[in-house]
Amino acid sequence: MTACTALALQMETRAVNAAADPRAAIRAAIGRIAEQVGGSKAWLGRDLRLVVLPEYVLTGFPMRESFAEWRDKAALDPGGPEYEALAGIAARHEVYLCVNAYERDEHFPELYFQASVILSPQGAPVLRYRRLHSMFTPSPYDVWERYLEVYGIDGVLPVARTEIGNLAVLASEEILMPELARALALRGAEVFCHPTSEASSPALTPKAIARRARAAENLAYVVSANSGGLRGIPIPGDSTNGGSEVLDHQGRVLAQAGAGESLVAAAELDVGALRRLRRRPGMGNLLSRVKTGLWAEEYARHDGERPGGLSQGARDRAWFAARQAEAIERLYGPGDQSGSEGPDT
Repeated sequence: MTACTALALQMETRAVNAAADPRAAIRAAIGRIAEQVGGSKAWLGRDLRLVVLPEYVLTGFPMRESFAEWRDKAALDPGGPEYEALAGIAARHEVYLCVNAYERDEHFPELYFQASVILSPQGAPVLRYRRLHSMFTPSPYDVWERYLEVYGIDGVLPVARTEIGNLAVLASEEILMPELARALALRGAEVFCHPTSEASSPALTPKAIARRARAAENLAYVVSANSGGLRGIPIPGDSTNGGSEVLDHQGRVLAQAGAGESLVAAAELDVGALRRLRRRPGMGNLLSRVKTGLWAEEYARHDGERPGGLSQGARDRAWFAARQAEAIERLYGPGDQSGSEGPDT
């Protein structure tokens, strides 16, 4: 089957930061997911085969919690009861279900990762991707040598080959990172699942522009699920509300949701047609024209964010900001004292 319906299911996020019983709140979120996936399947029909949920739909995100506090409060165990319940939803409704959550890892007991997991219609995980670009959350790059030793590069950049197409994940702001999408496309990705929780607007935002670019430059579909509102923290709740969308391989919007909880962002993905296009010579076949050797050499010349920063254990929030400042200075040189963000001249 190379044609199916995909849904970016726009759901409200209820943060657990101040919850009296965070685990009960997570279970309640899973219950709402079960209801809405079931309702969406009944509404959209049996061709619905892929459902993408918003970023951190189970918990919200950490505010001022330490690594240990947030890991205990909100992080799941791979193979734990929450994932078992989500796998049951995927199996019951015969869909591939992409869920974004914080999770623990026995190999890195002091940390947690933001993970995107795709569960199959058989209830099995077929992809586990840990977000690589994050301002204040640990990533595999922060424990790089050990992470590669445990999971290998295929565990860092996974692509799931399924009967509905080759699936990969770009989490939230990673849609702004063209290198990641290109690497996954070169590995065969045909559909980018994009769980996000972002500021939405009737005007094009940077992430909305990037979704169109990532789709067109990689000849890939993008299924982007945004939050349908955010409750439980002191941020205006409708700041991240609306704009979930499905885009085709030319960056055209096939469907887009307004505000609130919604199943409107649903459209057919014709992966068979996409595969024929990717094999057709011409100027538009951009993947076949990428000069990988050139860019590998050029990127190696630049000293940006360095790997392994958390290899000795957890750090506080200030360390992440300091790391970015150091990378900026390496890239652009020391700044002047006038407050200018540009390099010295």
